[in-house]
Amino acid sequence: MDMNLVSGTLEQKLDRLIEAIERMAPAKVQDANFEEADCFVWDAEHMALQAVPAVNRIDISLIQGVEQVKQQLIGNTERFAEGFSANNVLLWGARGMGKSSLVKAVQASINSKMPENKHLKLIEINREDIHSLPALMKLIKKAPYRFILFCDDLSFNQDDVTYKSLKSALDGGIEGRPDNVIFYATSNRRHLMPREMIDNERSTAINPSEAIEEKVSLSDRFGLWLGFHKCSQDEYLSMIDTYAEYYALDYPLDQLHAEALEWALTRGNRSGRVAWQYIQDLAGRLKIAI
Repeated sequence: MDMNLVSGTLEQKLDRLIEAIERMAPAKVQDANFEEADCFVWDAEHMALQAVPAVNRIDISLIQGVEQVKQQLIGNTERFAEGFSANNVLLWGARGMGKSSLVKAVQASINSKMPENKHLKLIEINREDIHSLPALMKLIKKAPYRFILFCDDLSFNQDDVTYKSLKSALDGGIEGRPDNVIFYATSNRRHLMPREMIDNERSTAINPSEAIEEKVSLSDRFGLWLGFHKCSQDEYLSMIDTYAEYYALDYPLDQLHAEALEWALTRGNRSGRVAWQYIQDLAGRLKIAI
């Protein structure tokens, strides 16, 4: 037998084995350049932050119909940005009422009043990547900035145990949550879990109260709950008027309102999102880019 051939075959197999092990090993967390942008997206697969130089957001003055929760979120975020105590925030409720838009708009509004080296950073993390929160917080806790970790449309379903990772991250474990990190999330559900899931736990558990407490207690980790509710017709038309004025859409008021109400009727809903969609349609018909 040719020993050189045997040796070569063994080396090839060892090389393939090493490559396979390296692929299975957790990715090393990559350093980030936080001066590059004010907003980032967390790439859990590659354990890296991706800068977002052009953020999809609107001016805070355009978010109407939620004035009370807007002021609460601004106050909480300002205190955090200035280095004072602030709460994790859960923005929950009716779809299309500007929950995620408000988070991004508040960050931009606060940064516009602060020196660049004190800018508040926003990091968006997907719900599916919640398990990687400890690695992300380890990356940013020593950075000379303050961070909002933002998860949009957060919710959990049956047999989903990811919520335990989030509870641990919000509590911070034995080290505590880093002082320069706060967590904001949006959800259509106040308790982050569907009602039928909670009811099922209640009906099947040996100790129903403990089973429910385990799952519902996640929302208790958010010190500030901000509820968003469906808007009235007057609030909806106020949104339409605000958009039309901001983008200088020259259109008869009676016709504007009549079309906007008909648009909402065809959608079966009145919300900030529906108002924005009508304004986009109107601007397109008027040949105006917004």
